[in-house]
Amino acid sequence: MFRRILVALDRSDSSSAIFQEALSLAQSMGATLMLLHIASVFEDGYSAPFYPGVDGVYSTLHDEVIKSYLVHWEAVQEESLNWLRSLCEQATAAGVPTEFSQMVGDPGQVICTQARYWKADLILMGRRGRKGLTEWVLGSVSNYVLHHAACSILTVQGSTICAHEQPIIQESPVV
Repeated sequence: MFRRILVALDRSDSSSAIFQEALSLAQSMGATLMLLHIASVFEDGYSAPFYPGVDGVYSTLHDEVIKSYLVHWEAVQEESLNWLRSLCEQATAAGVPTEFSQMVGDPGQVICTQARYWKADLILMGRRGRKGLTEWVLGSVSNYVLHHAACSILTVQGSTICAHEQPIIQESPVV
């Protein structure tokens, strides 16, 4: 029986399904939820500062790029906090005690650390199914958590059907 469920959420399309799964599980078990979002430059919506080589000649450009980046970073973080608040309100309205947190850092490490600190029985998170070079370059947060967490992990698989893999439905003639 799980009493404390940490739900790792990013801003991907599958987060809604992950949240609904966590909410349903928490309702059925009488558990408490911790909604966790890790702000990371690798997540959609976050942008890294990009500009051509900068030396002393371009110090003004450098300062402006950094200021612009920080303004954008703060706006995206505020938007994410509002999103977490909204999910927390939904869960609370459904009768599930819920809290939320947003942290900055390496997602896998932060999830494992927060799960230990919060004394979670279960980590519920999504899995995109990255493989090969993409997994090697971007890493796999779910794989890291699976190997480093001190509690049980439940992964919810993201969408795996590509547009070209849609099932073909053939109509049979009416006799």
